Amino acid sequence: MSDNKTSASSGLELKTTGVLLEKGVRIAEKSSIDALSSRGYGTAENDVFTLAFYEALYLVDKELLEVRDENEKEVGFQSLLHTYEKADENAWVNYLVYRDLRSRGYVVREGFGAGIDFRIYERGAYGKDTASYLVLGTQEGKPIAIDDLTNALKQCQSQKKELILAVMNRRGEIVYYSVSQLTFK
Repeated sequence: MSDNKTSASSGLELKTTGVLLEKGVRIAEKSSIDALSSRGYGTAENDVFTLAFYEALYLVDKELLEVRDENEKEVGFQSLLHTYEKADENAWVNYLVYRDLRSRGYVVREGFGAGIDFRIYERGAYGKDTASYLVLGTQEGKPIAIDDLTNALKQCQSQKKELILAVMNRRGEIVYYSVSQLTFK
Protein backbone atom coordinates (compact mmCIF):
# COMPACT_ATOMS: atom_id res chain seq x y z
CA MET A 1 0.00 0.00 0.00
CA SER A 2 2.76 2.49 0.83
CA ASP A 3 4.35 1.97 -2.61
CA ASN A 4 1.15 3.01 -4.40
CA LYS A 5 0.71 6.01 -2.15
CA THR A 6 4.28 7.12 -2.80
CA SER A 7 3.97 6.90 -6.56
CA ALA A 8 0.57 8.61 -6.54
CA SER A 9 1.71 11.47 -4.33
CA SER A 10 4.91 12.00 -6.29
CA GLY A 11 2.92 12.12 -9.52
CA LEU A 12 5.03 9.52 -11.31
CA GLU A 13 1.97 8.32 -13.22
CA LEU A 14 1.82 11.76 -14.88
CA LYS A 15 4.71 11.07 -17.29
CA THR A 16 3.47 12.50 -20.58
CA THR A 17 4.53 14.20 -23.79
CA GLY A 18 3.61 17.66 -25.04
CA VAL A 19 4.12 19.73 -28.16
CA LEU A 20 5.82 23.14 -28.02
CA LEU A 21 3.59 26.02 -29.08
CA GLU A 22 4.17 29.77 -29.28
CA LYS A 23 2.50 30.34 -25.90
CA GLY A 24 3.19 27.11 -24.00
CA VAL A 25 3.06 23.34 -24.39
CA ARG A 26 0.01 21.48 -25.71
CA ILE A 27 -1.00 18.17 -24.14
CA ALA A 28 -3.21 15.90 -26.24
CA GLU A 29 -3.57 12.66 -24.24
CA LYS A 30 -6.92 12.70 -22.37
CA SER A 31 -5.72 10.77 -19.29
CA SER A 32 -2.76 13.15 -18.94
CA ILE A 33 -5.04 16.17 -19.29
CA ASP A 34 -7.31 14.85 -16.52
CA ALA A 35 -4.37 14.08 -14.21
CA LEU A 36 -2.68 17.45 -14.84
CA SER A 37 -5.89 19.45 -14.56
CA SER A 38 -6.87 17.82 -11.25
CA ARG A 39 -3.47 18.84 -9.82
CA GLY A 40 -3.90 22.46 -10.88
CA TYR A 41 -1.81 22.48 -14.07
CA GLY A 42 -2.72 23.92 -17.48
CA THR A 43 -5.73 25.56 -19.05
CA ALA A 44 -8.28 24.28 -21.54
CA GLU A 45 -9.36 26.66 -24.27
CA ASN A 46 -11.13 25.79 -27.54
CA ASP A 47 -10.54 22.05 -26.99
CA VAL A 48 -6.79 22.64 -26.55
CA PHE A 49 -5.13 21.91 -23.20
CA THR A 50 -2.02 24.04 -22.73
CA LEU A 51 0.61 24.21 -20.02
CA ALA A 52 2.14 27.63 -19.37
CA PHE A 53 5.91 27.72 -19.96
CA TYR A 54 6.69 27.81 -16.23
CA GLU A 55 4.45 24.76 -15.65
CA ALA A 56 6.12 22.89 -18.51
CA LEU A 57 9.59 23.81 -17.22
CA TYR A 58 8.66 22.56 -13.76
CA LEU A 59 7.34 19.24 -15.10
CA VAL A 60 10.35 18.80 -17.42
CA ASP A 61 12.66 19.43 -14.46
CA LYS A 62 10.75 16.79 -12.45
CA GLU A 63 11.07 14.39 -15.44
CA LEU A 64 7.28 14.15 -15.69
CA LEU A 65 7.00 15.78 -19.11
CA GLU A 66 8.81 15.40 -22.39
CA VAL A 67 8.41 18.29 -24.82
CA ARG A 68 8.74 17.94 -28.58
CA ASP A 69 8.65 20.54 -31.34
CA GLU A 70 6.48 20.35 -34.47
CA ASN A 71 9.14 18.11 -36.10
CA GLU A 72 8.96 15.59 -33.23
CA LYS A 73 12.42 16.65 -32.02
CA GLU A 74 12.85 16.66 -28.24
CA VAL A 75 13.05 20.11 -26.63
CA GLY A 76 15.18 20.16 -23.48
CA PHE A 77 14.90 22.37 -20.42
CA GLN A 78 17.34 25.04 -21.70
CA SER A 79 15.66 25.29 -25.12
CA LEU A 80 12.25 25.52 -23.49
CA LEU A 81 13.51 28.24 -21.14
CA HIS A 82 15.02 30.13 -24.09
CA THR A 83 11.65 30.04 -25.89
CA TYR A 84 9.93 31.29 -22.73
CA GLU A 85 12.45 34.13 -22.35
CA LYS A 86 11.58 35.35 -25.87
CA ALA A 87 7.96 35.72 -24.75
CA ASP A 88 8.55 37.07 -21.22
CA GLU A 89 11.55 39.00 -19.91
CA ASN A 90 10.72 37.77 -16.37
CA ALA A 91 10.75 34.11 -17.44
CA TRP A 92 13.50 32.98 -15.07
CA VAL A 93 12.01 34.81 -12.06
CA ASN A 94 8.53 33.45 -12.80
CA TYR A 95 9.85 29.91 -13.13
CA LEU A 96 11.85 30.09 -9.88
CA VAL A 97 8.88 31.54 -7.95
CA TYR A 98 6.56 28.92 -9.44
CA ARG A 99 8.99 26.08 -8.66
CA ASP A 100 9.51 27.28 -5.10
CA LEU A 101 5.79 27.58 -4.36
CA ARG A 102 4.99 24.19 -5.95
CA SER A 103 7.80 22.56 -3.97
CA ARG A 104 6.16 23.94 -0.81
CA GLY A 105 2.93 22.13 -1.73
CA TYR A 106 0.85 25.02 -3.08
CA VAL A 107 -1.24 24.92 -6.22
CA VAL A 108 -0.10 27.87 -8.32
CA ARG A 109 -2.23 29.26 -11.13
CA GLU A 110 -1.69 32.11 -13.56
CA GLY A 111 -2.47 35.60 -12.28
CA PHE A 112 -4.93 37.96 -13.91
CA GLY A 113 -3.91 41.49 -14.73
CA ALA A 114 -2.57 44.43 -12.70
CA GLY A 115 0.88 42.84 -12.81
CA ILE A 116 -0.25 39.82 -10.76
CA ASP A 117 1.87 36.85 -11.82
CA PHE A 118 0.22 34.03 -9.85
CA ARG A 119 -2.74 33.01 -7.73
CA ILE A 120 -1.88 30.74 -4.81
CA TYR A 121 -4.31 28.27 -3.28
CA GLU A 122 -4.02 27.04 0.28
CA ARG A 123 -2.93 23.41 0.50
CA GLY A 124 -5.96 21.21 -0.21
CA ALA A 125 -8.14 24.15 -1.27
CA TYR A 126 -7.69 23.98 -5.06
CA GLY A 127 -11.01 23.21 -6.72
CA LYS A 128 -12.88 23.82 -3.46
CA ASP A 129 -12.12 27.44 -2.70
CA THR A 130 -10.73 30.57 -4.35
CA ALA A 131 -7.08 31.54 -4.21
CA SER A 132 -6.03 33.14 -0.93
CA TYR A 133 -2.98 34.97 -2.22
CA LEU A 134 -1.94 36.90 -5.31
CA VAL A 135 1.76 37.01 -6.10
CA LEU A 136 3.81 39.70 -7.80
CA GLY A 137 7.32 38.49 -8.70
CA THR A 138 10.43 40.59 -9.20
CA GLN A 139 14.21 40.57 -8.94
CA GLU A 140 16.30 42.15 -6.21
CA GLY A 141 17.60 45.49 -7.47
CA LYS A 142 14.95 45.81 -10.18
CA PRO A 143 12.61 48.69 -9.34
CA ILE A 144 8.84 48.28 -9.37
CA ALA A 145 6.82 51.36 -10.31
CA ILE A 146 4.84 52.54 -7.29
CA ASP A 147 1.74 52.78 -9.51
CA ASP A 148 2.12 49.07 -10.43
CA LEU A 149 2.43 48.09 -6.77
CA THR A 150 -0.50 50.31 -5.79
CA ASN A 151 -2.72 48.88 -8.55
CA ALA A 152 -1.82 45.30 -7.58
CA LEU A 153 -2.56 46.03 -3.90
CA LYS A 154 -5.91 47.67 -4.76
CA GLN A 155 -6.89 44.67 -6.87
CA CYS A 156 -5.98 42.29 -4.03
CA GLN A 157 -7.88 44.32 -1.46
CA SER A 158 -10.97 44.55 -3.67
CA GLN A 159 -10.95 40.74 -3.94
CA LYS A 160 -10.15 40.24 -0.24
CA LYS A 161 -6.87 38.53 -1.06
CA GLU A 162 -3.39 39.00 0.35
CA LEU A 163 -0.68 40.43 -1.90
CA ILE A 164 2.64 38.62 -1.71
CA LEU A 165 5.74 40.18 -3.21
CA ALA A 166 8.12 37.40 -4.29
CA VAL A 167 11.65 38.72 -4.70
CA MET A 168 14.41 36.68 -6.29
CA ASN A 169 17.67 37.64 -4.61
CA ARG A 170 21.05 37.64 -6.33
CA ARG A 171 21.64 33.99 -5.39
CA GLY A 172 18.39 32.89 -7.04
CA GLU A 173 16.59 32.34 -3.74
CA ILE A 174 13.02 33.55 -3.35
CA VAL A 175 12.08 35.78 -0.41
CA TYR A 176 8.39 36.51 0.23
CA TYR A 177 6.93 39.73 1.62
CA SER A 178 3.31 40.31 2.55
CA VAL A 179 2.08 43.70 1.34
CA SER A 180 -0.88 45.05 3.25
CA GLN A 181 -0.62 48.80 2.82
CA LEU A 182 1.42 51.49 1.18
CA THR A 183 2.20 54.55 3.24
CA PHE A 184 3.57 57.74 1.72
CA LYS A 185 5.24 60.42 3.82
